[in-house]
Amino acid sequence: MDPKDSLIEYPSDFPIKVMGPTHDEFANTIVEVVTIHDPTFHAGKMEVRPSAKGAYTGLTVIVRATSREMLDNLYRELSSHPMVKIVL
Repeated sequence: MDPKDSLIEYPSDFPIKVMGPTHDEFANTIVEVVTIHDPTFHAGKMEVRPSAKGAYTGLTVIVRATSREMLDNLYRELSSHPMVKIVL
């Protein structure tokens, strides 16, 4: 894909929503995964929201996207993680 065809201008801050069953280590685990792809990421760039009944936890992480490849790799790793149900 030609970089000129991208709708995203790199580098940029990019929000990713991650949802999974509520677990004590869910947020920390996601921080670890995201940090592999964005070393500048920290927990202060994350919003945590429990579901209405508390069964699920939703996270919004703001990553510093440096390329389409970086985002694709991060989405793949998050989507395949056993603690994650949905990545948007």
